[in-house]
Amino acid sequence: MFTGIVEELGEIEAVEPDGDSAKLTIRGPLVTGDAVHGASIAVNGVCLTVVDVKDGSFTADVIKETLDKSSLGALAPGSRVNLERPVRLSDRLGGHLVQGHVDGVGTIISREPGDRWDVVTVSLPPHLSRYLVDKGSITVDGISLTVVEAGADRFSVALIPTTLALTTLGHKEPGDPVNLEVDVVAKYVERMLGDRAGAAPTAVDQL
Repeated sequence: MFTGIVEELGEIEAVEPDGDSAKLTIRGPLVTGDAVHGASIAVNGVCLTVVDVKDGSFTADVIKETLDKSSLGALAPGSRVNLERPVRLSDRLGGHLVQGHVDGVGTIISREPGDRWDVVTVSLPPHLSRYLVDKGSITVDGISLTVVEAGADRFSVALIPTTLALTTLGHKEPGDPVNLEVDVVAKYVERMLGDRAGAAPTAVDQL
């Protein structure tokens, strides 16, 4: 489990195709400080398992499912990536609950620079629109952000100077893909309400 608070802006050192999967080598001296084989690290919002750690870099295997359903397949040596280690139970929850399971890929539509922040509009796969509300939470490339305006096929977020300086969203341009993860709480609520709507009324329901 993660919080969407990016710890480090890492860099892809190598991409090694292996059939329908790939092995990524990622530079991240901070997040590898206590990483071991089998540990989890979120890379642009995708939870990956550490295979090896060496000299401030780590490697991770990325299977076909992940390559097909996230933007990781578009990474190349030199690409910058957002990195976050899993949250400890004793840590503050600075963002929101993030699983590192990508729900879809969006595309940067536009950037509107302000005096000290940018408003960025991102395309939204239609099946995800029901999970977004104004002032709700969305994870974009592993970054916990607040939705400014939620639409049927797009949403906007405001990026403060810290986000612009310390994450990939400071460098993304219109047309660039981003990984999206909606609020897991919204998905659970939908599932529970759906089950309730399809179930026969109980004695409590009839009171």
